[in-house]
Amino acid sequence: MEVIYKQCCGIDVHKNTLMACVLVGVRKKEIRKFGTMTDDILQLVKWLKETNCEIVAMESTGNYWKPVYNILEDEGIPAIVVNAQHIKGVPGRKTDVKDSEWIADLVRHGLVKASYIPSREQRELREITRYRQELVEERAREINRVQSVLEGANIKLGSVVSDISGKSSVKMLKAIVSGNTDPIALSELAEGLLRNKIPELQRALKGTIKDHQRLMLKRQLDHIEVLSEIISKLDIDISIKTSSTKKQIEYLDEVPGIGVRSAERIIAETGVKMEQFKNADHFSSWAGLVPECKESAGKKMSTRIRKGNKYLKATLVECARAAIRNKDSYFHAKYQRIAARRGGKRALIAIAHSILIAIYHILKKNQPFKDLRNDYYVTLNKEKMIKRNLKSLENLGVTVSITGT
Repeated sequence: MEVIYKQCCGIDVHKNTLMACVLVGVRKKEIRKFGTMTDDILQLVKWLKETNCEIVAMESTGNYWKPVYNILEDEGIPAIVVNAQHIKGVPGRKTDVKDSEWIADLVRHGLVKASYIPSREQRELREITRYRQELVEERAREINRVQSVLEGANIKLGSVVSDISGKSSVKMLKAIVSGNTDPIALSELAEGLLRNKIPELQRALKGTIKDHQRLMLKRQLDHIEVLSEIISKLDIDISIKTSSTKKQIEYLDEVPGIGVRSAERIIAETGVKMEQFKNADHFSSWAGLVPECKESAGKKMSTRIRKGNKYLKATLVECARAAIRNKDSYFHAKYQRIAARRGGKRALIAIAHSILIAIYHILKKNQPFKDLRNDYYVTLNKEKMIKRNLKSLENLGVTVSITGT
């Protein structure tokens, strides 16, 4: 096989150790073991510079590759991170030394494909948006715990209001914590349209609240307030970090189902430049929203979607759920067509894939979104639809004459 790199290095990364193998020339190789402290990694860098290493490759093992990659990047040493599934060795003897040799040998002949590693600025944006999303999910879990405590006290507030974390609901819950158990007085804390449901609120707020439930509710409400405050501060931090991409965020915000926060999460995962992806299909494959290709003897063995960027996939599925509720959009019409044949879950993934394709072209061409509207399929296949409906009527014994198109 052709030798692409004469001097290259393969690193088997672990939590506390690094096993590095440097290949020099055709047959010479040198293997050394390093720790994962900063001083140890700097010793690795010094050794790589002494051997005139052209490129370094390592597996994407958890988060352990990040400190090594960051220091190599700062020192100007070319480094790539590869998918562990793509470099599995032949079954048999498996040691850290053999793994590092195998990675180095694959890199030498150009048999590994580098994973997409964004710039440091984008990696920092990813970290903060993912952290914000984790806090949002934790707040939702805490709200569910509040609901559980209320059910135990036979307070059916969640049966009357749509969101027990709303302004009126929180005022009622704080009043309960302070010792107020009068359903009439609690219901009077309702604001806005919720005041139309005061009779139902009075019945729902009549329960058997005890000191234990009050204590639980107080701790839970305090936790929710702290989480909400942190999330608000993170929103400001994210807005500052995405100040240079405001135009792209506005373009994505025009796509049905995508809001400002979703657009920020999408840009944090993909970036605003699409040069790292060959085409829209490659972009979809990286995101894990296309069926895997598994065929034998002309028979398809599986059509499950591939593994990909789980954060981006989760965001797109959320956006797809929101998009199909907009009955004037193209996504709603497409969802209805696919769901009738393939079911709602497959249709939802198809809509997420369509949104991803739209995102690719928006960011690639740096232009706003143009919705095809919900009558797209009607106008696209108008003649076929007329013929199909005429045939259906003829099969029922009905004679129809066409007077216009």
